[in-house]
Amino acid sequence: MDLLTNPIKDYPWGSRTAIAALTGRTASGPEAELWLGAHPAAPSLLTRDGVETTLTDVIAADPAGTLGEAVAERFGGRLPYLMKLIAVERPLSLQVHPDAEQAAAGHARGDANYTDPWHKPELVCALTPFTGLAGFRPAEQSAMLVDRLRVETLRPVVQALGDGDVLGALRTLLEWPDSRRKLVESVVWAASAVHAPDYALVTRLARRYPEDPAVLAPLLMRRHTLAPGEALFLGAGVPHCYLDGFAVEIMACSDNVLRAGLTGKHIDVEELLRITDPVAQPAVVEPDDGAYLPPVPEFLLRRIAPGAAGVLVEAAPRIVLCVEGVVNVGTSGGAGGSEVKLRPGESVFVPASEGRAHIGGDGVAFCAEPHMSLT
Repeated sequence: MDLLTNPIKDYPWGSRTAIAALTGRTASGPEAELWLGAHPAAPSLLTRDGVETTLTDVIAADPAGTLGEAVAERFGGRLPYLMKLIAVERPLSLQVHPDAEQAAAGHARGDANYTDPWHKPELVCALTPFTGLAGFRPAEQSAMLVDRLRVETLRPVVQALGDGDVLGALRTLLEWPDSRRKLVESVVWAASAVHAPDYALVTRLARRYPEDPAVLAPLLMRRHTLAPGEALFLGAGVPHCYLDGFAVEIMACSDNVLRAGLTGKHIDVEELLRITDPVAQPAVVEPDDGAYLPPVPEFLLRRIAPGAAGVLVEAAPRIVLCVEGVVNVGTSGGAGGSEVKLRPGESVFVPASEGRAHIGGDGVAFCAEPHMSLT
């Protein structure tokens, strides 16, 4: 087993306290994500024979030993998942992820939207109350909510929604031809007069993005609030935007993101609309004996708390992260097995060659591994 040092992404929407407090540090600025895995853009670090190296290089040197032969063969010798801590203090960009075929084709043709040839399904499990927008509302409901603003210039949006054309309404907003700031100002004035949470969120988003018609997203999309321990799975084509909270996130090892608004980054409207599924919805994932089992083979996530079954019989490449108390991680393979103690914010990579793993103690841990039982 190898203790990991994990890179932190300092995106401006991050928290100055959440990741820092968990890892026993003081942050110098916003910290948005802590990455645990072998994605080449920001791999975890570990030390072998006194030399610091990356988890990516360790796996590449011995794919069968670190991943197990079945995982290495199925996923081309790479760790198929990426686990993160995600700390959301300000809303993220509104975004969509491609499916496997779209990602592979886009990457093959050199499309800059696809930095990886793999899809990016993801699951988020709340550590604190966690809120996001995900999936479109029924078109007729959105038409009513937008119409309630009584902003005459939004009639084309209301008309498209009334016709059931959610993507047409989204296109109209993304390609708004006139003064975007003037439109957002009109929306804010109107939304401020409607005393309801969705309209309050519109005005909140408009304060940060005063020239982005995507501030209307709360009227087009469903809001989801997770209590600690609850999880949400987002597959391909589901538009989503996380709003606030602290969570563990796990996804296929990909960084493919197409943005639809609430960002200063590039938006490719045509490609975005091509991959967005107007009827796809996120799915609430209930734990099965502490395991969150999404409908994809790249990953599953276990939450192991005191009293939970912590014996993992099948060999697999695992990353274990402690989020509370002290967690003991032991194995029976290798040179007689080994054991480490993890404290909050600490993590360890357990290669498949270590065989059976046992996770216990008085703390709470999250364990990531491939979902190989899913065919």
